[in-house]
Amino acid sequence: MPSSLNPLEQIARRWQPSARFVERAALAAVVMAVVIVITGGAVRLTQSGLGCDTWPKCTSDSLTPTAEAGINAFIEFGNRMLTYVLCAVVGLLIIAARARTPVRTSLTRLGWIQFWLIMGNAVVGGVTVLTGLNPYIVSSHFLLATALLTVAVVTWQRAREGDGAPRQLVVRPVRQLTWLLVGATAALIVIGTAVSGAGPHAGDARKVHRIPVDWQEITQLHVDFVYIVLGLTAALWFTLRAVKAPAAPRRGVLELLVVLLLQGVIGYVQYFTHLPEIVVGTHMFGSCLVWIATLRALLALRERTGGAASVAVADEAAELPSPSGEHEALQPETAAAPAAGPVQPAASSR
Repeated sequence: MPSSLNPLEQIARRWQPSARFVERAALAAVVMAVVIVITGGAVRLTQSGLGCDTWPKCTSDSLTPTAEAGINAFIEFGNRMLTYVLCAVVGLLIIAARARTPVRTSLTRLGWIQFWLIMGNAVVGGVTVLTGLNPYIVSSHFLLATALLTVAVVTWQRAREGDGAPRQLVVRPVRQLTWLLVGATAALIVIGTAVSGAGPHAGDARKVHRIPVDWQEITQLHVDFVYIVLGLTAALWFTLRAVKAPAAPRRGVLELLVVLLLQGVIGYVQYFTHLPEIVVGTHMFGSCLVWIATLRALLALRERTGGAASVAVADEAAELPSPSGEHEALQPETAAAPAAGPVQPAASSR
């Protein structure tokens, strides 16, 4: 009986979202994952990390900030509230993927992983406040946000493709080089958190414990890894051209190369201008774009077809108007082929 169905099944009986809607919900989750990183950076750069001096309340007497707490409390509390917006976006993705026919089980699982990462990072954020902005906890808070961004990007990619078995577009040595690039980029991001933990922007005007290393020396290590990642990216692009890889992998690596160069310029500007807050915030946004571009370059090395992808094509075709102004069903491609003469094979794209 309908009353015995769980809420998601009841929604699925009443709502059939399009494949494009599910894809946009997944993209919205990526956007919100970036927004939460940027606003978290704004909390630190405006010295609002302890604007709310306890957790889960803002003050010992109030759940929300008060006028006496000042603007810093409202900035910190605003970042906390964005967590609920992020949960709502991910919740919409989970519901849409579950209501879709056929059910995208892979998408619902990835959506739930995002949800639990959000919940876990909310707790880590609370521990960050309760420990007085311990730099190691702050770093783990950022790395968990990066893990959320990783899953969100993978989910977005899966929403745009089918559920068939992945088909590799390049040979194994090229994939290994790409994984080496991913590892180097991940190391670059981790070292960047150490730079933040040792640098001058502690997150609060009061004395805050910092990572006990020379931040300029750790910055030099960070720069060294920038050159490593740039070199690997350039090597991968030339390798893809040498093996005549399809356009999608080459385009993904080229996009990564452009983002890396822009991020490098921002990095040098912030260093030589003595770390102004607005430039540091821009650099944090750039780090998100670098990681997204890296993941996209990796995911572009294979393709998935069949299953949901076929349904998505049918959805889009159903929305196309016919010459008479009415919608027509998608016809098989072979129906448009000439009746006489043999069918010529299509030229290979590789």
